[in-house]
Amino acid sequence: MDTNAKKTTMPLIISSFQNHTLTLTLNRPDKANAFNRDMILELQGALKNAANDDEVRCVLITGAGTTFSSGQDISEMQLVKGQEISYHEHLRETYNPLILQLRQIEKPVIAAVNGAVAGAGLGIALACDLRIAAADAKFRVGFTAIGLVPDSGVSLLLPALIGLGRATEFTLSNLYIPAQDALDWGMVNRLVPTEELLPTAQQIAMMLAMGPVHTFGATKKAFNRAVFPNLEEVLEYEGELQEIAGRSEEHKIGVDAFLKKEMPKFL
Repeated sequence: MDTNAKKTTMPLIISSFQNHTLTLTLNRPDKANAFNRDMILELQGALKNAANDDEVRCVLITGAGTTFSSGQDISEMQLVKGQEISYHEHLRETYNPLILQLRQIEKPVIAAVNGAVAGAGLGIALACDLRIAAADAKFRVGFTAIGLVPDSGVSLLLPALIGLGRATEFTLSNLYIPAQDALDWGMVNRLVPTEELLPTAQQIAMMLAMGPVHTFGATKKAFNRAVFPNLEEVLEYEGELQEIAGRSEEHKIGVDAFLKKEMPKFL
């Protein structure tokens, strides 16, 4: 055995380009595509490159394996070199700029949602322009189960898409929103059989890539101004609230139960 052989590591974001569409696949399937810091920064970099590449006229985001993304990797958030990290600073570096990138890139962005999506993964899907979901997709807010408040734009994007009442119910209950309800309530644009998800999303992306992309970009600006004019402010406020929640006893209880795969006992 060659003990000097280097271990090969799989990329955290798999990029492929075809028909003027950049497909970005979240690639931690063994971790339910949970985001760690490196994965978030890789996705930021890929979107930055896409924004500056005239050959890229549409972006498609999906998850490897059977899950879109379970959100933030909780284990990474516990200790960094023996010290607690600031949730607010973490959001400022990672998810806040990522959500803004998705809304501000002047090209269509499609989320092909396979399987479960939760937490920050939900925020990323909601920030995309279109969501095409597999029949077995299911959506979970997730934050309150570990004593946290919604971040990654979820506090703004979810009520905007399904209404405040439903958003409140599914945030507080932490129940999954089934794919059919997500379609009926306007969270997703189209529901397709699981095996047809990627081909359908790719076909839609190719159609959009052939369209007036500069006009699409201007349209996104108009929608952002009309519907999400305070997105940056909301992201910052989510971070302030998350800093408080992240230091609470409820968060400690929630994380401990999560890691033990138990139901949290807040009372």
